[in-house]
This record gives sequence, structure tokens and C-alpha cells, in this order.
Amino acid sequence: MKNLLVIYHSQSGGTERMAQAVYAGCQQDEDVETRFLKAFDATLDDLLWADGLIFGTPENFGYMSGALKDFFDRTFYPAEPYQINLPYCMFVSSGNDGTGAVREVDRIVKGYPLRKINDPLIIVGGFKDEHQQECEEFGLGMAAGLSLGIF
Repeated sequence: MKNLLVIYHSQSGGTERMAQAVYAGCQQDEDVETRFLKAFDATLDDLLWADGLIFGTPENFGYMSGALKDFFDRTFYPAEPYQINLPYCMFVSSGNDGTGAVREVDRIVKGYPLRKINDPLIIVGGFKDEHQQECEEFGLGMAAGLSLGIF
């Protein structure tokens, strides 16, 4: 059994809808246990439990959410001795293009170190019903990759 951690933040609810859809996809793989946590609730212990990570954030002023940055602030230095080297991917809800949030998360997580396993899922203009399947497939892809030992 592999462990997958989904860490996200949402202010207005759009990123939370994405996160719930991603989480639903993760749960489709019965060989993976998934924790679904808001960024303020996730801890170093959760990181050490995980075999893979999915981060979710809105893009705020061309940056990740303050809550996700807080998670990194609280766990970065305590995680250093562990060299956790986990695979990760991320999803972004954006009003612009999402690239600022992606760039900054990618920059920070190199220090853990984490390994990016695919391109980010970016939804511009708000989550709509037609995004549900795309988000579920994104989560399932990560979960399946973990359970098959690809990542």
C-alpha cells in the first residue's frame, strides 16, 4: 500500500472544487491510501508518511497561496535531515495563467528535495463541471503511478 498526500488551499472555493475532484480520482486506486488536507493542517509528520504529494493552490498575485507558503515555511527546515525525495505534482486555479504559482512552488520544493513527475494542471477562469473529469484523471494518474511503482 502506498500513501498519497493531497495538500491544498482555497479562499473562494474554486481550488477546493478542483481539490475534491483530484482527491476523488486518487481514491479510484484501491492500492493507495490518500490523505486530503488543507495546507494549514498539514505537518512534517504527514510529509514523512507520504510516498507522493499533490499540491493545490490558487494563483494569488502571480504567486502560490499564503497558506501553501506557510506549509513550506513550517516544514522545509525540519524536513532537511530526511532528504525525502518524493514525487510530486500540482494543480492551480488561476485567473491569469498560473505560471507564477507553479514557478515558485517548483523553486521551493527542489530544496526538500522533491521530484516533479508531470506538468501542472492549470484551470484558468474558475472550475466548471467540465473540469471534473480532467481533475479526477489527474489524481488517478498520480495514484496509479505510485501503486505501479512508476514514481
